[in-house]
This record gives sequence, C-alpha cells and structure tokens, in this order.
Amino acid sequence: MNLDQVDLGSLYQVSEINAPKGAPQIKGQLEDIGFLPGEQVSVLRKGLLGKGPYMVRVGASTFALRQSEARMITVECLPNV
Repeated sequence: MNLDQVDLGSLYQVSEINAPKGAPQIKGQLEDIGFLPGEQVSVLRKGLLGKGPYMVRVGASTFALRQSEARMITVECLPNV
C-alpha cells in the first residue's frame, strides 16, 4: 500500500520509493529526508477530506508531504508494540 492510503497514527515501514519516470530526482529527494527502505513511518494528520498535505513522522523527524509524494512511498504495516 502507499503512504497516502494508511491509517492515522499506525506504524508502517518504508518498502520502496516509486518515482515517476519523468522525475527520477524525486526518489533521491525523499530518500535524503529519511524515506529509506526499512525506516519506520506514520501519518500524524491528513489535510481536508483526507487529502494532502500529510503530516508524516519518519524516524525522529516530522515532514509535510503532498498527496502526490505520499503516493510514491510504498509501505508495509508493522505490528503494534
């Protein structure tokens, strides 16, 4: 599933970044701010009507992502601890 489809507050793990072929630099930009395979991520807030922007915590950092960026990030659900 993609990051724009997850439940608020649940813990996920980044699987991969799927940048569009016309903009491969976006993958590097997302990786530079911490969206690396294996990193834990959660969505703290979603914008109006569940659309972006999204407030996302990855590792110990918090970022705002557009819906189009969140859609590029594939995640897996982690069990609650």
